[in-house]
Amino acid sequence: MTDIRLLVVEDEKKIADTLKKGLLENHYDVDVAYDGNIGKRLFQASPYDLVILDINLPGLNGYELCREIRALNDKVPIIMLTALGTTDDKITAFDAGADDYLVKPFAFRELLVRIRALLKRSQYGMPTGNILRIADLEMNLDSKEVTRNGENIPLTAKEFQLLEYFIRNKNRVVSRADIAQNVWEIDFDTGTNVIDVYVNFLRKKIDKNFEPKLIRTQVGMGYILKESND
Repeated sequence: MTDIRLLVVEDEKKIADTLKKGLLENHYDVDVAYDGNIGKRLFQASPYDLVILDINLPGLNGYELCREIRALNDKVPIIMLTALGTTDDKITAFDAGADDYLVKPFAFRELLVRIRALLKRSQYGMPTGNILRIADLEMNLDSKEVTRNGENIPLTAKEFQLLEYFIRNKNRVVSRADIAQNVWEIDFDTGTNVIDVYVNFLRKKIDKNFEPKLIRTQVGMGYILKESND
């Protein structure tokens, strides 16, 4: 057993018990809750390194519980499990504060890979500067505030992560696969337009009412964040 503690909130007992057994076999310490309210109480009572949430839960549903957890801890990684695989469902999960999602049914080995990736990012992430800038846009990594030309721009957690990735890779074309692997930490699914939707969300917030436009589309290649208009 390691000192890495996971919280699994899943109301289908067979699935929850199977997850717990597999995670224990992979040397994680695991607590299980069968409804959202119990999950919230467990999270409030003990520190966890990662949370796995079903969406359709009694009591608090997964979206509500994710928001509650984010209000208590804005750094703990959260993976959503869902039978709902539409773009809108995934956006709702990310906007609630999830770091990743898996659509049921899923391969347990894939869950393990995603757990390891999120734990690595949260525990052993590269040191970062507190302030990132491009043109008149500034993002504070500590306060999670973004401003452009002195105007505050509210972003969701996933929009913030996407903008941070763009700024850290400014003047370089990044593909959708690059964004999927580095912001969502998943292999790119060619059947989803989640990345394009989020890029458009970000454009409306940081570019629509400002000059110069920072996010450009490179047809057939991806996106690039740059300050100059050339």
